[in-house]
Amino acid sequence: MKKNIYGNREKEILAFLDDQRKKDYTFRSGRILGSMCTQPHPITKKAYMKFLETNLGDPELFPGTRELELKLTRFISSLLHAPKESDGIITSGGTEGNINAIWIAKRITGKNRVIIPETAHFSFQKISSLMDVKLKTIPLDSEYQMDIKELRKNIDDKTAAVVGIAGTTELGTVDPIPVLSEICSEENLFLHIDAAFGGFVIPFMKQIGYEIPDFDFKLPGVSTVSVDSHKMGCSAIPLGTLIVRNREWLNEISVESYCVSSKKQAGIVGTRTGGPVAAAYAVTKYLGTKGYMKMVKKCMDNTTYLQKKIEEIGLKPLVKPTLNVIGIKLKNPELVQRKLSEKKWKVNIMERISCIRIVLMPHVKKTMIDKFIPDLQKTCEEAGEI
Repeated sequence: MKKNIYGNREKEILAFLDDQRKKDYTFRSGRILGSMCTQPHPITKKAYMKFLETNLGDPELFPGTRELELKLTRFISSLLHAPKESDGIITSGGTEGNINAIWIAKRITGKNRVIIPETAHFSFQKISSLMDVKLKTIPLDSEYQMDIKELRKNIDDKTAAVVGIAGTTELGTVDPIPVLSEICSEENLFLHIDAAFGGFVIPFMKQIGYEIPDFDFKLPGVSTVSVDSHKMGCSAIPLGTLIVRNREWLNEISVESYCVSSKKQAGIVGTRTGGPVAAAYAVTKYLGTKGYMKMVKKCMDNTTYLQKKIEEIGLKPLVKPTLNVIGIKLKNPELVQRKLSEKKWKVNIMERISCIRIVLMPHVKKTMIDKFIPDLQKTCEEAGEI
């Protein structure tokens, strides 16, 4: 083999990378139970690699990739019942989507106070720091949703936006978004919906018969919605989308981009690969509505199955699951998590509400649930939880 005069040989580098990867957990194993991400669909790798060198920050050089971006945005817009005057931008995920949404709200209102529920994603703390935004946190009701009475008390003439969550990171709960829409319409307020997780769950749950209130642009008060494809969309990491009701709003977060082929660019990121876009487009075309419906049904069936199993061993969910997320109430969740980790099960701690979180993603099968339950029971017995 010819020696690489500049550095290590390819074989050595790849062997080292393989060793590093072996240290990681894999979704394929089924032992990652606490993540809101999942094993990407097999087609995503093939699609991603075809567009590895593309740069959507310079779209005239890659018009085919740009067309895929527009097609993907239209798919998400349709999924969310966005109106004709809507538009969207691709993001790296929910954090960037939330940043762009509040950036727009602040620009068009000239105000900097944002009302969020206690369950809001930690990205809003970043937003507060980055953008001189003052956060007002609203407590939750008994169903772990934003308390509407408290919300009404805290709206004032300095409020730029209200944030509702469609699939919280803690428990997968959904705020009363139809009511938020009514309030924001009455008060002429910007309403952003963080549907990073629920955006690829709720539409398909509704289509298979679950009764879940609307959360998207069907509601006239909704201004923006953020959705992640790399969660329940089964695409490659990272890929999210922010859809805005009025395309003119994107001008508020656009700047002249004189050094590339686009005249103006909206959002935060300039250079960005088309790989995740191609991957997300490919999986949406491969699965289609029926494929996503089937996948979501399996996840919800497994959620019901797990709930039954944990109740059989003397544990209870903190709240009845809305989506494919279960929070198990514990006295010492950190101890339980540590003991489960020793048994090679990865669950997440929700310290604020003293529970462990299990997310029934597509990679979590019933066979793995059946293997997990005995270990959970033994662990909780050792920890004095049951």
